[in-house]
Amino acid sequence: MPIQVLPPQLANQIAAGEVVERPASVVKELVENSLDAGATRIDIDIEKAGARLIRIRDNGCGIDKDELALALARHATSKIVTLDDLEAIISLGFRGEALASISSVSRLTLTSRTEAQSEAWQAYAEGRDMTVTIKPAAHPVGSTVEVLDLFYNTPARRKFMRTEKTEFAHIDEVVKRIALARFDVTFTLSHNGKPVRQYRAVTQEAHHLRRLGSLCGPAFVQRALAVSWSHGDLTIRGWVADPRSGGELPEMQYCYVNQRMMRDKLINHAIRQAYQEQLTGGQQPAFVLYLDVDPHQVDVNVHPAKHEVRFHQARLVHDFIYQAIISVLQQGAAPTLPLRDEAQPAIHWSPENRPASGKNSFAGAAPPSPAPLFPAAEGDRRDGGQLAGRPSVAGGRRDGDRVLARTGDDVAPPAGSSRGRMREPAAAYPAGPGYQKKEGELYRRLIQPGAPARDERTATALPSATAAGDPGDAQSFGRVLSIYPPCYALVEFRQRLALISLPVAERCLKHRQLTPDGEGLRAQPLLIPLRMALQEPEVAAYHRHQAILNELGIQLQVHQHQATLNGVPLPLRQQNLQNLIPELLGYLSAEDEVSTERVADWIAGRLSSEQHDWSLSQAIQLLAEVERLCPQWVKTPPGELLVMLDLGAAVEALKHD
Repeated sequence: MPIQVLPPQLANQIAAGEVVERPASVVKELVENSLDAGATRIDIDIEKAGARLIRIRDNGCGIDKDELALALARHATSKIVTLDDLEAIISLGFRGEALASISSVSRLTLTSRTEAQSEAWQAYAEGRDMTVTIKPAAHPVGSTVEVLDLFYNTPARRKFMRTEKTEFAHIDEVVKRIALARFDVTFTLSHNGKPVRQYRAVTQEAHHLRRLGSLCGPAFVQRALAVSWSHGDLTIRGWVADPRSGGELPEMQYCYVNQRMMRDKLINHAIRQAYQEQLTGGQQPAFVLYLDVDPHQVDVNVHPAKHEVRFHQARLVHDFIYQAIISVLQQGAAPTLPLRDEAQPAIHWSPENRPASGKNSFAGAAPPSPAPLFPAAEGDRRDGGQLAGRPSVAGGRRDGDRVLARTGDDVAPPAGSSRGRMREPAAAYPAGPGYQKKEGELYRRLIQPGAPARDERTATALPSATAAGDPGDAQSFGRVLSIYPPCYALVEFRQRLALISLPVAERCLKHRQLTPDGEGLRAQPLLIPLRMALQEPEVAAYHRHQAILNELGIQLQVHQHQATLNGVPLPLRQQNLQNLIPELLGYLSAEDEVSTERVADWIAGRLSSEQHDWSLSQAIQLLAEVERLCPQWVKTPPGELLVMLDLGAAVEALKHD
């Protein structure tokens, strides 16, 4: 058979095989066209589950008379023009195949009027020849598409349609999914002349839960935990169901990328991984999530039905979603947001403060920020109670800025913090008062209870917690007053002033996070396993110390001189594992006998922060974790970590007798 160009009608029917799977597919394509046209109200009329009639009417911008016939042509669209448009798609449709494909398997009528026209016009196209007839019509501003006798000219496709009840259930689900993405649009759905669904538009966030309840049911809303997280060009918002509220979770799994319905494997993997420690038995995650990404960073043109996307930075997106959801689930002890009448007062939840952090400034009106005691580091901007673009936390801890992805005692660095860069072994933090540079000595001195390291300058007795008069001081470093650049926190410690070295606190905290307790650290699987080449000494070190690596949660498979890293503990997820693991094996190759604690000590010494100028909120967050995981350092702080300030000389200088 010779090569030849397919006839237009045959080409359109082949395209219809991808676009028009069933009547619900037609509804999806036409409603998305209405949304791209700027409609705020969409009416959907269905007869015989779409086999006889699908009518979509909207109040969008409409189509000009001269473009009506072109709208039914294949690959004709107003949504993209150049290749650059294809690389940053912001509309729901862009291929220009929907109307042409639908008209090739039905009798399609398109009626439309723009605001500039005084009358409406109607285009009619039918099956085999697909010739378009245009005539005047009566219609308000907007468009109406009528699809009659779907698959009338393709009996094989009609034969595979299910019962009327089943097909309409698919249409109902499609409308529900689209309505979940656009709370600002009113949708009505009728079947065989009877109203079935009406989703009224809501513009205020206070009414979003009411709309969510009408779409997902009160069972989901009663368990809903709000998600709102941002990092650079990534934003995720929506709701996840709290799995600890008892009973089975509702079957609710809806995800959107830039308002586009999505069933993406990467997104689902991140959500399931965040839920895996929370679910019991046969429970499944329940969520309604909206991910907003820079259009240049996502490719939506990778699936015939646009159900999947490809992210240019897949690992970043995966870990961002994971951190956001696990953080909300771990804060799930907060009251949920029930449906309520407008007359009832709203329920506000405020996270628990650190002991000695003072009154929660988010519980009421924010007080004016006090002037800093020392000049703030660059980037630690305070303006009207704002800190680096976020609410001031001088009087309390904002848990919303924390991402504590942990299993047991494993705690990951906060999302959005720029921590996680590998450093050379010779690199070191600026030496603070009493800081010990000797490799490993600092950690061993800090983790031994009852034997704290002391500096001569701090040899004076520290006031006891009892003398301070505040029982919370026994578990807290006290209120963080300011940051002394670049990396020291000024705290009110037991009724005196003290300086805390934040790099030392961070490094020691990492050591604590990497120290296995009981059954060892739990490995978190990598989305994309890392492959690396090893030298002979490194391979021998792996076989000799494999038990220690497993206890630290490092899942490594070695075959000859090739290694595959499948999982690491949470504190290492943000590290440069391609360099860290070979360096670790190189260290182990020189050690015949080594303990798990020494290996954790070595890894902690290689984990360095990119944080040079600390902000007040970051200091509060770090010290909160130190207080939680290492209470012995609060009780008897070592000289490398905390130094009391002697203000006697300053007081004497101010005396004028």
